[in-house]
Amino acid sequence: MATILVVDDSGYARRLLRQTLEAQGHTVIEASSGMSGLESYAMHAPDLVMLDLTMEDMGGLEVLPRLREIDPDVRVIVVSADVQRSTAKEVKEAGAFRFLSKPPERDEVIATVNEALGEVDG
Repeated sequence: MATILVVDDSGYARRLLRQTLEAQGHTVIEASSGMSGLESYAMHAPDLVMLDLTMEDMGGLEVLPRLREIDPDVRVIVVSADVQRSTAKEVKEAGAFRFLSKPPERDEVIATVNEALGEVDG
């Protein structure tokens, strides 16, 4: 299975994603800020990143291009409570694989992760 980095300043959001992902057999690495997410990505080179947009130190729209500098092929699923169409479009243009609204449905997380990983593997 895959190693997935979950970057979110909400411990509750990280815990929910961890439970869903680990139940599918994935290994989960957590980061509670944008900066620690970048450090964790550089250290662990996970297969996939699940990234919140709104964090105090560095928002997801700032983290995403930095991740792409580290690895142009990085797969990122943005998970955010910001459901504006313009935001979803902006994260797609920044290179995110998909945008999920918080709180994401368990089945939606699983399907989206499987699709993102399938593109990596296939």
